Amino acid sequence: MKRFYASFVIAFSTYSKLPMPQVAWSEANMRHTLSFFPLVGAVLGLLFYGAARLCALLGFGPSAAAAVLAAIPAALTGGIHLDGYCDTIDALSSHASREKKLQILKDSNAGAFAVIWCCVWFALYFGLLTELQSTAAAAAGFLLSRAFSALAVARLPSARAGMGASLKSGSRYPLWVFLVYLLIFLAVSWLTGAVLPGCIALFSTIIFYFVYKSMALREFGGFTGDLAGWFLTVCELVILASVVLTEKVVSLCL
Repeated sequence: MKRFYASFVIAFSTYSKLPMPQVAWSEANMRHTLSFFPLVGAVLGLLFYGAARLCALLGFGPSAAAAVLAAIPAALTGGIHLDGYCDTIDALSSHASREKKLQILKDSNAGAFAVIWCCVWFALYFGLLTELQSTAAAAAGFLLSRAFSALAVARLPSARAGMGASLKSGSRYPLWVFLVYLLIFLAVSWLTGAVLPGCIALFSTIIFYFVYKSMALREFGGFTGDLAGWFLTVCELVILASVVLTEKVVSLCL
């Protein structure tokens, strides 16, 4: 039980800004970190949903509420995944060799393309949030994106040594744990009356997972921590877009 607790703490210490007790970052303590990673998304989803309800209670307009909700993921995670997104954008935009792309991922400086596409991401995310109706389905999407992100880390080869490679070699993510998280996502969608948006979001995430897998292997020879951040950031946008577009299609058909 101590190792499970330590892995839980390490997962939240690494991927969130929530205060956590100190534990030793040993290989034994990190063994189940990947399995607990989606729970960071569950907590983020609860905060997201609570903030949405609070904004509605206070009478916030769509734009003000969307601004608050757009800030929550970055605030809770400290921008760790956005950082990987930006580094990956710079690497992909270079159109250089695989070795050069991997070198760019190590560069802590943000290039012009990273800044531009980070602004594009926030603009799209903000715009979609102003149209969102099924807040619970979108909130559950934070768990879904991290369940698939952990699966990618567990299943894809490492492109180079680094934090992602260390996590992959030292942490387990059994397939049954992944399936449990999918069932939790579907259960939340069903209980909140968002079965169709939830199913479309799951289907879209599955497709995007294989797109990401193909890109990572083709362009980089595997995954890195930065690529995992890119996947998670874009995946959250894909899930939100799926939920909103499904709502719009359903409303047009009624």
